[in-house]
Amino acid sequence: MPVLALLPPLGLGLLMGVVVGGLGGGGGVLTVPALVYLLGQSAQAATTSSIIIVGITAAAGALPRLRGHGVDWRTGAALGVAGIPTAYLGTLLNHRVSQTVLLLAFAGLTLVAAAAMLLDARGKHEPATDDATEPPSVRPATSGSGTALASRPRVLGSEFLLSAATVMAVGGALGFLTGFLGVGGGFLVVPALVIVLRMPMALAVGTSLFVIVLNSVSSMVSRSGGLDLDWLVIAPFTIAAVVGTVLGKRIAEGLSEETLTRAFAVLLVAVGIVVGVQSLVSL
Repeated sequence: MPVLALLPPLGLGLLMGVVVGGLGGGGGVLTVPALVYLLGQSAQAATTSSIIIVGITAAAGALPRLRGHGVDWRTGAALGVAGIPTAYLGTLLNHRVSQTVLLLAFAGLTLVAAAAMLLDARGKHEPATDDATEPPSVRPATSGSGTALASRPRVLGSEFLLSAATVMAVGGALGFLTGFLGVGGGFLVVPALVIVLRMPMALAVGTSLFVIVLNSVSSMVSRSGGLDLDWLVIAPFTIAAVVGTVLGKRIAEGLSEETLTRAFAVLLVAVGIVVGVQSLVSL
């Protein structure tokens, strides 16, 4: 393979790695369109390649966060386990739809996730209501390394079951969409952790990377038969992406939670519009 031919996957991989390292997700929303529109892969091949690239990149991005309280292990593991069977179902559907339908679904979900992130960020800056009468035991956790399942120690019975059911439902949905869209789930994991499970953005980033690794492994297992992968694209893309995660983490350390949230949302909007328009034109 000529050296010049390596430049596109290297450059795209570096960009994707910066996004994953800084935002805890979003790598797949860059990788799939890049593989399809810039590197000429089919949507089905691109989703499989993306799972490998994003999974390895997420693992590299999670390593620096192992120290301290950068990952909510319990919630991440619960989300990952819940997504194993649904990832298989998503993979089955992936092989049964056309490329146009697959990319339109990809664009639509990207825009929905972006809108949810922007609305949540806006809500945090509206005048706060008086919640002094709200019992502390039912207020959502907003800091620390406690898990969504164990962050409210005084919540018993139905409250705990509701929290556990929420985690399992979110995990199942993420697993299905990972298998279907091949995106690792990060662009959905972060909004789910921040909005649904009320996790701080900084903790959500590390936890998202852990969930992406679990989802990627389960999705690849379900796709293990008859794989036809272009390793001359995947290998340089992945290597550059791993390097990019280091840069992304350093960039993120100097930014506020609000800036990270809005940057993630803007990225999702841009990619969703481009993919949606391209898919509609091809109809």
